[in-house]
This record gives sequence, C-alpha cells and structure tokens, in this order.
Amino acid sequence: MSTENATAPINAWQVAQHQFDLAAEMLSLDPGLRGVLREPRRELTVHFPVHMDDGSVQVFTGYRVQHNLGRGPAKGGIRYHQDVTLDEVKALAMWMTWKCAVVGIPYGGGKGGVSVDPKKLSKKELEGLSRRFFTEISVLIGPERDIPAPDVNTTPQIMAWFMDTYSMHVGYTVPGVVTGKPISLGGSEGRNEATARGCVFTIVDAAAHLGMDIKSTTTVVQGFGNAGAIAAQLMAAEGSKIIAVSDTGGGIKNTDGLDPDRVIAWKKEHGTVVGFPGSTTITNGELLELPCDILIPAAYENQITVANAENVKARIVAEAANGPTTPEADKILARKGVFMIPDILANAGGVTVSYFEWVQDLNRDHWSEAVVNAKLKEIMDRSFGEVLSMAQLHEVDMRTAAYLVAVKRVADATALRGLYP
Repeated sequence: MSTENATAPINAWQVAQHQFDLAAEMLSLDPGLRGVLREPRRELTVHFPVHMDDGSVQVFTGYRVQHNLGRGPAKGGIRYHQDVTLDEVKALAMWMTWKCAVVGIPYGGGKGGVSVDPKKLSKKELEGLSRRFFTEISVLIGPERDIPAPDVNTTPQIMAWFMDTYSMHVGYTVPGVVTGKPISLGGSEGRNEATARGCVFTIVDAAAHLGMDIKSTTTVVQGFGNAGAIAAQLMAAEGSKIIAVSDTGGGIKNTDGLDPDRVIAWKKEHGTVVGFPGSTTITNGELLELPCDILIPAAYENQITVANAENVKARIVAEAANGPTTPEADKILARKGVFMIPDILANAGGVTVSYFEWVQDLNRDHWSEAVVNAKLKEIMDRSFGEVLSMAQLHEVDMRTAAYLVAVKRVADATALRGLYP
C-alpha cells in the first residue's frame, strides 16, 4: 500500500503500522499475534491544569502510550512539542518496542508527550507543568512498570522533577523511575552522548562493511540538537569531514569542513547555527540533497520523502532521529543503493544507556564512563552484525532486516507468555 503522496500530511502511526505489516508478512506471523502487536496495549490521554505566572490557569493535553510489555516494562521518552499528537506518540511507542528488541534489552515500548511549546514557558511554569503531567500519568508509571526518559525538548532537569514528584507520592526516593537524570541524582555517565555515540558506532561498522575509509568521508547532519551536535563531534573525531549542519533556524555548509566545537559555541551564543563565520546559508531541504558520503538525519519524522529521496546523494543514511524516512522514500533509497542504518538500530544507543542507568539505580551502583561506553559499543556492534546477517540472509534492506530481528523477538516473547487469562 502507498502511505503517502507528495501533498498529503504523513501520519507517523500509519507509517509505523505499515513497517510492522511488512515484517509480519515476511515472518508469516499468526493473524491473532499480528493483531496483538499491531496495536498499543494502553493509551492514556490526560487534560491537566497549570498555574501560569500571570495568575491564569491553562489546560494542557498530554499522552502516555504503552505499546507492548512482553519483554519487560515499558520504556520511552516524553517530548514537549506543540505538534504532539496521540498518533505520533503511538508510533514512537511502537518504534521503542522494536528498538529495545533489536538491541536485545529487556524492555517493551512506551512513549509520552505534552502538546506545548516549552520555549514559551518560564522555568516555574515548566516545573509546574512537568510535575502535574507526571502525577496524571503516574497510574501507569513505576520502576518495574514504565520508565520514562528525555526526548524532544525535555532535559535532565525535567527528569529530576519527574523523579522527585513520583518519590514524594510514594514517600521515599525512587531513582529508577526515570532515566536521563542528572548524574548527581543517579544518572549514568555517558547518557547524554549515548544516542549519538551509538549511531556513530553503527556508521563505523557500516563504512567497514562497505569498504569505505571513514577518514576520507564527508558527513552532513540535519538537526544540530543534542544527538546531531554530538554525532558531528564524534564523526569529526573519527576523521570524517563535516561539510554541513542545520537546525530549526536553517542550515550552513562549508565544503572545506566545519569545526563542530566552534559551531556548537556559535549556536550557544546566537541560538542558531546560521551565520557561522565562513559558512554559506542553505535550507534544510537543500542540506538533505548535498553530495556527501554520510547523511545523519537527527531532527524529526518524515524528512526524507518521495519529494526528495531521488535527490539524496549520500552513500550511508544513519537515522539518529525517529522515523525521518517514509516507507515510499525507503524504496527509492534502496533502489539507488543507499545503505540505510534504520532508526530502531542507529539511535538505540540512548535507550541502551538508559537501561544501564536503570540497572545502576536498581542496584544502587555507579559505573565509569569507560565501562558504559565499552558496554554500549559491544551491544551496538553485535546488533549491527545481527541485522546485517539478517539482511544478507533474506536479501532485504537493513530496515526490513532490523524489523525482522525485532518483531520476531517480540512475537516469540508474546507467544511464549500466552494470553491471560
């Protein structure tokens, strides 16, 4: 089925279900099991009031979705964004299920979000909103039940407020109820860099598989936020030349190379990468079509579509963001011979180190950053190898292979547990 045309808005939930259907078909999943895995287990919508600084009360809408709990408690971030919808959160929850399964960590998928532009809130309003939202969804939350984490526009500080709110309700400190916390409150070393680091581990593996010398490659990064900026730094450290980056304000390019550290400093000072000395300003759209070896989409969903996939010139696309490529665009990229490292593999470093943080919290333990990074590399390298083997075995692209690995693991766990009662 076609899930998009050039003009209609793309529904992330339809995309997620379509990707699942393709894998379910190839795995010849039992129709009943397919029905179970195709829908979220729980969807919670909350409307909650917040005291604003001007004395008024504003009502916000938030969501928490648990897709599947067959392999363990739900795990997934909470995002604050004005465009958050229930369908988007459902898609992200399903993707989390597959992401946890593809790297073999014992979680099911969850996701949450609040429809709000946090940039318009004061710190006091942001804290009030965070604490009230977490209280509203706490009927689902717990260190053995559902463990949230940061996502778009949510920070370690917000995770600290979440943890404190939950702890106040139960009467004792529960660090394991969220991950992505400040290190002083039980956060893990290396968590902040984990998504980007895991992504770069898979890029290095892909380059080796394709016979590319990483030191002679060029890299383009869309989305110069946490994951994108750190990915640019790590790719530069590997010897790749960063020739273009972008954020919500626009993009910049310099074919002689950009210094990610200096671009980060510029963005800190000016609020955007645009205007960086020695660079040419380009649009986000132009950035995706630049000649380069490695393209890292690290922004939002649905960035590579039928409208621009034909013009993508990268040899490797590594999805640091969730769902940046639509199914129709996937087919085009595969036909062109682009090596895709799909989101459920490429950006699984974040949830992997979140898992490490949770284990440390439950054991009241603390690992060094060297230990965290070594464990992360082991898991990402192993997972890349498993997905690549599946791709070669079935002669399919890497996204289909990642889904085959993940869906089979979740289906096996769900079938073994059986139906209750």
